[in-house]
Amino acid sequence: MESKKNPKANVGRNSSLYFAIGLALMLFLTNYAINYKTYDKSDTDIGMVDMDEELEEEIPITEQIQTPPPPPPPPAAPEVIEIVEDEVEIEETVIESTEVDQETEIVEVEEVEVEEVEEDIDVPFSVIENVPVFPGCEKEKNNTKKRDCMSKKIAQFVNRKFNTELASDLGLSGRQRINVIFKIDKTGNITGIRARAPHPGLEKEATRVIGLLPKMKPGKQRGKPVNVPYSLPIIFQVQD
Repeated sequence: MESKKNPKANVGRNSSLYFAIGLALMLFLTNYAINYKTYDKSDTDIGMVDMDEELEEEIPITEQIQTPPPPPPPPAAPEVIEIVEDEVEIEETVIESTEVDQETEIVEVEEVEVEEVEEDIDVPFSVIENVPVFPGCEKEKNNTKKRDCMSKKIAQFVNRKFNTELASDLGLSGRQRINVIFKIDKTGNITGIRARAPHPGLEKEATRVIGLLPKMKPGKQRGKPVNVPYSLPIIFQVQD
C-alpha cells in the first residue's frame, strides 16, 4: 500500500515561527485588555442660556464742571532805571601806620597800680583763729571761753525774744525744732539768715529773732576780718 502523505510537506519546520507570532498576538491582546478603560455615562445638565435677556446697565450722566480759565497775567512793568544822585559824602577812615623809626620818641609809661580785691572768705566757727565777740564777752581771755560765752549769750537772747506761743496758735503740738543758719560778716553784722521749721510761721519768727541780734566784733583769720557761718538749733515744747 502506498502512503498518501506528501513527503515534501514538513509541518514542524515552521512551528517556531508560528509560536512567535502567536505569543506576540497574545501579549498584544493582554496589554490591550489591561489598559482598556470604561466610563459611566451620566447626564449633565448645563442649563439653557438665554441670550435675549441682557441686563442693560444705566450709566449716570455726570455734569462736567467747567473751571473758569485763569486770569491773564498782569502786563510786565517797564523797566525804569532811576538814577539817584550820590549826595552823601562818606568820610574815609585813615589808618595810621604803627611802624616807628629811630626818630620816633618813646613815651614812658608810668607804673600801674593794681588794687587788691578783698574776697569774702567764710571760715567755720569751730576752726576760726579769733571768734566773733558777742557784746559782754570781751573780758574773756582765750578763744575757747569767748566761743562758749557767745553761744550762751545767743541762746539767752533767742529764749527771751522768741514767741513760743506761736506754735499753739498755728495748731502745732509736741516738740518743735527749728534749724537756723546765719553769718556774722566781716563788719560784725548778721546776714544770710535761713530757717527751716515744720511750719512757715515758725521759720518767719526765727528769722525775725535772729535779725535782732546785736552787732558783734567780727571774727579774724590770719589777722583779717572774715565771714563766720553760725548754726543754731531752736528747740521747745508746745504746752497742750
